[in-house]
Amino acid sequence: MSDMKPHSSPLSALLLLLLLALCRIGTAQAGDPVAEGLAQIKAAPMDQLEASIQQFATIQDARVPKLLQALLDGRLLYQKADGRIVTGDSADDGYAIADALSGEKLGTAGRFDVKKINLNNALRATLRQLIGRLELNSTDAHVRLKAVEAMSLAPDPETLALLLARLGQEQDPKVLSAIRLALALADLNSPDKAHRLKAIATLRTEVGADVVNHLNALLEKNEAGEYLEPDSDVRHTAEAALTEIKARLQLYSGVETVFFGLSLGAVLVLAAIGLAITFGVMGIINMAHGELMMLGAYTTYVVQQLMPNHLELSLFVAIPAAFLISALVGIAIERGIIRFLYGRPLETLLATFGVSLFLQQAVRSIFSPLNRSVSTPAWMSGSVQINDALSLTLNRFYILLFCLLVFALLLQILKRTRLGLEVRAVAQNRAMAKAMGIPTERVDAMTFGLGSGIAGVAGVALSQLTNVGPNLGQSYIVDSFMVVVFGGVGNLWGTLVAGFSLGVANKFLEPYAGAVLAKILVLVFIIIFIQKRPRGLFPQKGRAAEA
Repeated sequence: MSDMKPHSSPLSALLLLLLLALCRIGTAQAGDPVAEGLAQIKAAPMDQLEASIQQFATIQDARVPKLLQALLDGRLLYQKADGRIVTGDSADDGYAIADALSGEKLGTAGRFDVKKINLNNALRATLRQLIGRLELNSTDAHVRLKAVEAMSLAPDPETLALLLARLGQEQDPKVLSAIRLALALADLNSPDKAHRLKAIATLRTEVGADVVNHLNALLEKNEAGEYLEPDSDVRHTAEAALTEIKARLQLYSGVETVFFGLSLGAVLVLAAIGLAITFGVMGIINMAHGELMMLGAYTTYVVQQLMPNHLELSLFVAIPAAFLISALVGIAIERGIIRFLYGRPLETLLATFGVSLFLQQAVRSIFSPLNRSVSTPAWMSGSVQINDALSLTLNRFYILLFCLLVFALLLQILKRTRLGLEVRAVAQNRAMAKAMGIPTERVDAMTFGLGSGIAGVAGVALSQLTNVGPNLGQSYIVDSFMVVVFGGVGNLWGTLVAGFSLGVANKFLEPYAGAVLAKILVLVFIIIFIQKRPRGLFPQKGRAAEA
């Protein structure tokens, strides 16, 4: 016996420690209030589920808000085989599940292997309230803002007390504003007249739909013809506040219309600026201009297909690629067809119309007649929310910036480079330029290529607004000629002003006349305008223009 003691003692101690550890783990699992709360929610019948959820929300644990959110989202499940509570995200063959308590990933489960904890609308409303209360003290301001918005949907005295308590601690201006708005909307129902008047004074600066609806409710009458709000001072103050709010809403609506008009104008300028060179400077009626834009749009599509994992970068690759391809096609058209038709504008019109049909059919044969969708990068998606009444879409904002950038770059090329100098010289007096040693044929090809390349770049921008298809260019060819003629043939600044003017005019007319009639009205206006000023808004001056 005495020989066994030195060998058995360490082993016994190790086993004892292991046993104690297992006991501690088991005790911790058994005493975990979150686990017990989840078990109660799982076992509770529908009429007792709200009480179980309310009790669960009182547990002081960081996992509780996330589990309540999972329950609200329908992601809280339990396995039918062993009753284990898990969270699940939809996967191809069922759910990707994880342990609800520890977050440990458990692989996938079939749709019939798990069961969802069902809710009704009343329970969902309760959950939103509870989650809002729990997240109100989050360190993340965005989470707090969402919590306040959730709590303000159906405020009760307890919720309002929590918001009032938070008001003194909150530092984030957006959250602070949301709390004040929620409290002011609640105060509109206060029996105290002073509180109602103070609430209206707070709401006077807001523009949200909730505010307008609540203030309108003060001016409504019941079936007996009596106002729901008995105090005339409150009604008059609410009416004045509504007048101010509606005036601001009209202002923001006007700003939004101008923005959409400028963004439409940017598209028109991008579409017309290449034509301003080929038609305005060279005098060629290029009916294939729209198809050159289409080639730029298809180039964007092809580049995205070649770079499926680099969507953000593909757009920057597509811009020079589209310029190059459209410019090369443009040079081929000029060298192959147009150079034999200089001085015969009607024949260039017919020839380029034939080229446009050829390009459309070529694209149909290569890509099929169906439209192709070009993905928008994440940084161009979504919108900037200025306030409840005004938001600006990011893709149109970036296209507006892109238009101004392309315009500035083209202006610099024509003003400050040798190519620009030669283009201007040939455009003003071809014979004199040729006599001075300028290779006019090469300049013609380069000029047409430049205009065509700009059309390709316009196609890149259009691919972010609409689907890419063989008929894409036809939608913009008439508008492009309209902008060039209205702005003044051969004047880039005129093209810029004309494009933005027609875009804004279209957007202001559309609400009253509809999209089609608005275009017709704009066209009629341009026809009348051209009768008075045949050379457009900014006519060229000098001997060349008068020749």
